[in-house]
Amino acid sequence: MCAGFFSRFTKPKPHIVESPQPPSIVHGAGMQIPEYKNKPYFIVASVEMGNTTTKCILTGVSLETGKSYVINKTVSMSRDIRPPRPGEEVFGETLDGTKLSRQAVTELVRDTLIQCHQEAHLDIEKDLDFVVRSTGVVAEMDSPDQVGDFVIALANGCLAAGVPPRKMTPPMAKANQPQKLQPFSFADKVVFVGAVAGVIPPVGSTGVEMVANEMEGELAMAGIKEGAKWTPVDFRNPCVSMDFGTTLDGRITSDVAPDAPSPFAKTIGNFCGLAGAIPDAIVRGTGLVQERTGTALDIFGEHSVIGGFLTGNNRRVVDDFVDRCHEHIDIRIVPPDRDRFGRVPVNAKLAIESHVAMIGCDCGVNSSDLDKLSAIGAEIHKDYNLTMLNEVVDRVCAKMALRMIDVAVKENLVPKNSSIGFTGRAAISGRKPEYILDGIIERNLFDNPNDHLVFVDDGLARGASLMGRCMNSLGKPKNPIGGVRGGPCIMNRRIKIGK
Repeated sequence: MCAGFFSRFTKPKPHIVESPQPPSIVHGAGMQIPEYKNKPYFIVASVEMGNTTTKCILTGVSLETGKSYVINKTVSMSRDIRPPRPGEEVFGETLDGTKLSRQAVTELVRDTLIQCHQEAHLDIEKDLDFVVRSTGVVAEMDSPDQVGDFVIALANGCLAAGVPPRKMTPPMAKANQPQKLQPFSFADKVVFVGAVAGVIPPVGSTGVEMVANEMEGELAMAGIKEGAKWTPVDFRNPCVSMDFGTTLDGRITSDVAPDAPSPFAKTIGNFCGLAGAIPDAIVRGTGLVQERTGTALDIFGEHSVIGGFLTGNNRRVVDDFVDRCHEHIDIRIVPPDRDRFGRVPVNAKLAIESHVAMIGCDCGVNSSDLDKLSAIGAEIHKDYNLTMLNEVVDRVCAKMALRMIDVAVKENLVPKNSSIGFTGRAAISGRKPEYILDGIIERNLFDNPNDHLVFVDDGLARGASLMGRCMNSLGKPKNPIGGVRGGPCIMNRRIKIGK
């Protein structure tokens, strides 16, 4: 018993990355100026509209060190968007049923972008270098390619806020870049071919996207790669990246041989379906949050917690509730006859034809059993307490993550030199990272499991910053993000291919 008791204090702690404050420069007594005001920084705005939150996150990358910092974050609840006005067409809705019009989305993005810059005392036209837009609001779309209409609405919001169009597209040449970027740019030596963080996106033979939130998966992967730079984990290809927002997205990338003609990894796996929507359903049964739009975020927050105690009897109760929840959670390779999985539009047949493993998470069929999870949540709240509810939620989410990894392992997509990364509230909050690490250790996938696992906050914003850097060819060969785990920077190979 003693060994088991003390093991909780000595077992390895997961690598959890939380956004550091940007450095400041001291000018005289008590006067500090943020470094990004004086030194060369690449400042990117990530505009994200999800099913639960709408965010504008400003990140600044020091062009001297390559390190990325969160300058400011403005977050609002997507459920609070103004309702469509008479004459406005409803062109989508969030997972909880909040109706959306193009005009309302445009106004929300405009106001969020302006507010974020005002809070940071930055000028959109003078200080901002690049904007990346993304959305997870895909559940009510008819097909994956419809997400383009939504991104146009996001772009209109950026334009309405005063963002010049040139700050939303890659420059055609180094001479077109701002003067401050040119000394750090490799745009005259390499060509941007669409690869972000050393990975080529998956495209079927028809050019049609396989899953509606493809871009979010790309950004999450890139963001985890960037965030891992703050840890000892070498999170380069091959890797498994998962974003546990309200909906699930992410990618699995291939290994690349040193003598391969192309230095870029391929996307060999995709994740889609439900993630945070599952714990949200559990807490909605308690009556502690709004019945239709409440979230686990409203009760438990989004920060990670390490440690804690649970008696043996309570642990058995928790495990029973977790097993009951997972009886309704469907995690597997998406079958070819499905055009939605977890309410996310997919082209599963195309994925199979393109040899891309599409791993989905659903609750019933297209979230048909979410009400059953709410009933379990109501039972927990009636018979126990919030501590028990929190523990069940954390273990349900951790088991979801581990089941997805099990599917990837079964498909031979997790070699010994791969790394696994998570972002999103339903994977990095509470004790979920601890429980996921425990599960990875139990599976004996790696010799040193903690060296292959990382948890990163603000993955989409970090990914947007990295995407902007890739589009502008602002690499750091001495601190590479592209390439394979343990390998060198791929800049020389890219230059050779360009020639």
